[in-house]
Amino acid sequence: MGRMRATRGEGGVPYIEWADVEVAYNEFVQGLRGVTLCVPRGGFVFLCGPTGSGKSTLLRTLTREVQHTKGSVRLAGRDLGKVRPGDVPLLRRQMGIVPQDFGLLPHKKVWENLAYAMRAVGKTRREVRTLVPDILERVNLLHRADAFPNQLSGGEQQRVAIGRALINNPPLLLADEPTGNLDPDQSHEILELLTALNLRGTTVLISSHDMPIVERFGRRVVHLEQGLVVGESGPERADLGPTSAPTPETVDA
Repeated sequence: MGRMRATRGEGGVPYIEWADVEVAYNEFVQGLRGVTLCVPRGGFVFLCGPTGSGKSTLLRTLTREVQHTKGSVRLAGRDLGKVRPGDVPLLRRQMGIVPQDFGLLPHKKVWENLAYAMRAVGKTRREVRTLVPDILERVNLLHRADAFPNQLSGGEQQRVAIGRALINNPPLLLADEPTGNLDPDQSHEILELLTALNLRGTTVLISSHDMPIVERFGRRVVHLEQGLVVGESGPERADLGPTSAPTPETVDA
């Protein structure tokens, strides 16, 4: 088989690269089947497909919540398959992770939810006092700092979750179905926020099955089905090299 051309990224090297990645849970069940995909630094990519298509699994290979069983996964040139289990928490601190559920502490106010997460990763009290207002302003929630989660709308709770993901100013943000529990207006608001973060230089990967809202943003979309990348769309596609189905011009003889 020919050698696939590397995706162009910063300095010609992909920031994120999945190469022939498989995730096999057993001989009958596979989460990913031979996925090859690259994302440049500063990219914005939607991973779309129905439930069970592999989009969340793909994100979890980056966080090492899921260990790939074949191929390689690289982040900024680092082979994630060689990360020792004890180093996984440090790896995750270099990412902003927005889970499917908001995961907020119900008995803590908005600012306390952020402060608690900051203290958990070793921020000092002085750093917390400085960073909490700054992050709340970035996610447009400074005016709701003293509210409890049950006093917030779904969109506001999601913004708190995004704010919590920003506590280490990560270069990479992973959002798993961030609009799954929101109405269309709230969904648009959240994706506008993630777009603004991307414009500041953050690489953003979002899993979603909500194609109507995704299509409104005109970004790169990777389509998955049954653990396979079956196609791509979007204006960024032309500069991003091959996916699981390389065309003849992307393969060296």
